[in-house]
Amino acid sequence: MKIVTAAQMTAIEQASEKAGVSTDVLMENAGLAVAQAARDLVGAAGVRFLVLVGPGNNGADGLVAARHLRRWGAEVTCYVVTGRLETDPKMVRALEYQVQVIDSAETAELEQLLARSALVIDAILGTGRGRPLEGQVKETMACLAKARSASRPPKLLALDLPTGLNADTGEVDPSGVPCDVTLALGYPKVGLLNFPGTEHAGAMRVLGIGVPPGLPEETEIQLELLDRQWVSQHLPQRPLNSHKGTFGHALVVAGSRNYVGAAYLASQATVRAGAGLITLASPESVYPIAAAKATEPIHLPLPEDEDGRVSAQAAQSIIGGSRRYTNVLVGCGLGQSNGTTKFVEELLFGGEGSGLSELPALVDADGLNNLAQIAGWPERRRGPMVLTPHPGEMATLTGLSAAEIQKDRVAVAREYAAKWNVCLVLKGANTVIAQPDGMVWVAPFVNPGMASGGTGDVLSGVIAGLMAQGLAPAIAACCGVYLHGEAGQAIVSRLGNTGTAASDLLPEIPAAIRRVNQS
Repeated sequence: MKIVTAAQMTAIEQASEKAGVSTDVLMENAGLAVAQAARDLVGAAGVRFLVLVGPGNNGADGLVAARHLRRWGAEVTCYVVTGRLETDPKMVRALEYQVQVIDSAETAELEQLLARSALVIDAILGTGRGRPLEGQVKETMACLAKARSASRPPKLLALDLPTGLNADTGEVDPSGVPCDVTLALGYPKVGLLNFPGTEHAGAMRVLGIGVPPGLPEETEIQLELLDRQWVSQHLPQRPLNSHKGTFGHALVVAGSRNYVGAAYLASQATVRAGAGLITLASPESVYPIAAAKATEPIHLPLPEDEDGRVSAQAAQSIIGGSRRYTNVLVGCGLGQSNGTTKFVEELLFGGEGSGLSELPALVDADGLNNLAQIAGWPERRRGPMVLTPHPGEMATLTGLSAAEIQKDRVAVAREYAAKWNVCLVLKGANTVIAQPDGMVWVAPFVNPGMASGGTGDVLSGVIAGLMAQGLAPAIAACCGVYLHGEAGQAIVSRLGNTGTAASDLLPEIPAAIRRVNQS
């Protein structure tokens, strides 16, 4: 599913018109879809709705939705905030269905309308407005904010975009009012997936509005929202006559004396994602603890330094058997020192013929912090690489501040994926996955329950397990991010968003795969 800017949406609508589907038809489709969604939310017959109507296409969509809700027996009032004529065809049709229409009135009257409504539909401003809110629109939003702070507030549904939310950046006008649900029409807009827009928009649903398929203006967009259907089409197949060798042999290099759990979480997630064989290479002091807890992996103890981190010479203990592995994950809980930096350098860039340098590699956590210390690493020759930084690790790699990275996550991920020739997974709410050719995917998950230590180790293990089964790095990254998010949503729906442990995710990964495959 494409994610669009305001300009791209306009271009798609213009192309749709040329292809024979007019803007008026798109409006009618959009208004019906919004009405159906509103009915699903609170019902229709006898329910009081208030539609806040603006001057443009967003307001027209709201009038169409009002007409259908009234047709289904709802009590519907359209409050015209600004700029609509009684001769407007959408207004005329709404009046034909006995929709009550009120031009912007005294504040007291609007407050009464808001207090009596079960659901308010914000159809004031859409993608065509980027300047600060002012005048009657600002006054209306102040009344809406007051109503939403009452002891029994109406539900608030935004049509395409909440008024005051910038479609391209996610910035929110100070007068904007947070919504319960935003119904994105046709395609999600970029701003709905950037903070603070994501939080302001509430739950997002995307509604089809009948745009003709295959328009170049759509297909050429290199930004997509991950969904179950896409992931189900790309997950590895499991033939009936398969065996453990069918699904690859992942090498997981993880752990140190202070971070034993990282080795366990990453290796177990690789198991749960379906890899056939897993070797866990960890420092000698970590090995007995990890082996007692993780019984499925093959264990490879590594030489360590006096602080319990892998020694600089430990790579040689791995390289000798490198031909048996299909891919490598390095970094979870590894720690950082001069020795670990030398270890990571030899493991990833040991030169042609070393074996490991030719394998697909995923670098996470302290692997990334050590990678940042290797001069000129992007120019070093090796096989395909996936990097999975959170904003702090991305700051270490790039020299940007975390705030600069978070301001435009898609642009930063796209730039550095191309610059470094890697698949880049920028973790966080709405995780971003970028590949070197400019294609970017965004995950639909925003889950504070996942904000606990070790969840990133699980994500790395899931991606590594999918890579072991033969998925291309970017495809494995997209599927892994989605499955990880799906598992997290399942846990939070059961336990709530406080106190979730990373290990809770492990048994949920196979269940997430099953759900996605059945969708």
